[in-house]
Amino acid sequence: MAEVIVNDWVSGEYKRIRFFVPSLAAAARAGQFFNIECPVVGDDRPYLRRPMSTYRADPASGELDFLYKVAGAGTRGLATLEPGMHTRLLGPLGKGFELRPEWRNIVILGRGVGLATLAPLAELAAASGVGVSAVISARGREQLLSLDRFEAIGARIEVMLDSEGTSGVETVEALLRGYAQAGLADAFFTCGSNRLMLAMQRLGKELKIPGQVAMEQQMACGVGMCFSCVRNFNVEGETISRRVCWDGPVFDLAEAVSW
Repeated sequence: MAEVIVNDWVSGEYKRIRFFVPSLAAAARAGQFFNIECPVVGDDRPYLRRPMSTYRADPASGELDFLYKVAGAGTRGLATLEPGMHTRLLGPLGKGFELRPEWRNIVILGRGVGLATLAPLAELAAASGVGVSAVISARGREQLLSLDRFEAIGARIEVMLDSEGTSGVETVEALLRGYAQAGLADAFFTCGSNRLMLAMQRLGKELKIPGQVAMEQQMACGVGMCFSCVRNFNVEGETISRRVCWDGPVFDLAEAVSW
């Protein structure tokens, strides 16, 4: 059982929940996820656990954080948990991000709650002496997530907002090209937006920049048994079906197919 330490709103749509669970905090890696049991509240009776990517894992304090949008029966129940209460976590699950030794500068492109998945990657890179350029996309200022996490590691940050007309694919692509031309893009990483993923994928193929994408997908069991999260990937021209929870959720960016 995991004890709740914090369960606070970070914006009008998202909450951050923090658990004290030392054994799991020590095992979690950037890009992995956990299946979280959500309580029954009123008429909301979530049967399945909810998969959530690791937002922060601190082995020293034994704390494990998740960022989630309150949108349905499961997350409404999760939002009622208060400090001192307990629930069950299954994880860490899946395959996380990989940082190759030869990469000295990476570019991160994220939108919405996808930034919760990418923030731990940025911190992992910085701790390894890898430079980070973070392109953060959102509908507006109120929807910006994880900005403080990227600022804390000294990342080069560009904020792209729908409300200011700066989040278009053409604008983002021009920015990514600029990073590549400046020698700041040994690898691309993305999560949270299909259109931005496709733009980064196209550019990665053109410029021969490797990349990884963390897939967002409905999951039931989380351990590869139910096959509810199967998606198609393009591997050297052949369509291959893979389970997001078991084979991912982090995949080669070049192989990802639009959803």
